[in-house]
Amino acid sequence: MGGVLIVGAIFVCTVLLADVTNFYIIMALICMVWLGAMGAADDWLKLTSARRKSGTREGLFFHEKLLLQLGLAVVLGLFIHHHGATKLQEDLWHFNKMSHALTLPFLKTWQRQGEVWVPSDFLIVLSAWQFVLLSVLVIVGSSNAVNLTDGQDGLASGIMTIVAFAFMILALIAGFSDWSKFLLVPYIPLSDELAIVAGAMVGACLGFLWFNCHPAQVFMGDTGSLALGGLIGYIAVVIRQEFLLLIIGGVFVAEALSVMIQISYFKATGGKRFFRCAPIHHHFHMGGWTENKVVVRFWITTMVLAALALATIKLR
Repeated sequence: MGGVLIVGAIFVCTVLLADVTNFYIIMALICMVWLGAMGAADDWLKLTSARRKSGTREGLFFHEKLLLQLGLAVVLGLFIHHHGATKLQEDLWHFNKMSHALTLPFLKTWQRQGEVWVPSDFLIVLSAWQFVLLSVLVIVGSSNAVNLTDGQDGLASGIMTIVAFAFMILALIAGFSDWSKFLLVPYIPLSDELAIVAGAMVGACLGFLWFNCHPAQVFMGDTGSLALGGLIGYIAVVIRQEFLLLIIGGVFVAEALSVMIQISYFKATGGKRFFRCAPIHHHFHMGGWTENKVVVRFWITTMVLAALALATIKLR
């Protein structure tokens, strides 16, 4: 259960280096611990199943995990939305628009009126239920996508290192007014503290990768993968960069989509397979790629996607 080490390292670094009175930090820790504990329970049941009598469960049931994830995501979405509506009263109008905005690549969120920066006329502001729905899709989807990706040595941890590094940069930009206005992205006051969380994720994943690369000596399990995925999804929701998460975490998205396509196609055709095996990293492995080749090429793909996503910030 190497995921315990990952979650523990992120927790300790965040508590030591971040402002633990910051609302976003508190909710980030709750998100990570909640999903980590759920994953740990699942891992523990799987590891101890051999010692228990036959017929007992091996891990949490799918609906149990989904309900726990949905409950957390709804609470996080409601609190983030409410926080954006009540924080910094002196700039409430601007802050409300930014913290509840739907940010799309290439779409400006700021525009100049004389010497003053104001929210763009093209800004899409989400209602409370739309905001919560998007939060649920991003946090739950991200958590499960990373979990599905964790199927080969070094794959999920290496990709998450790159994704978390990109979001460390994005969180810093979002938390500073001058930077966000210059790059025309949403300004979310106090969100720069989340750069510390993302940085802790980078460090924890790099340290874990040292022992998780092929042949792996330790595995993150559901404890690590569910917590990491949910946490990066939470950061994306706070800084209003859900669509950039789809780009930067494109490999995670492809892994999740491959499973959904495989299951749907299998049921629709009465047993035929669309891929050799799903998630998609197994498809390439069974097609002749070595495990190391699959992992390194997926890392490279993520680096390219991260560079492209960060480039879209300036192209607005």
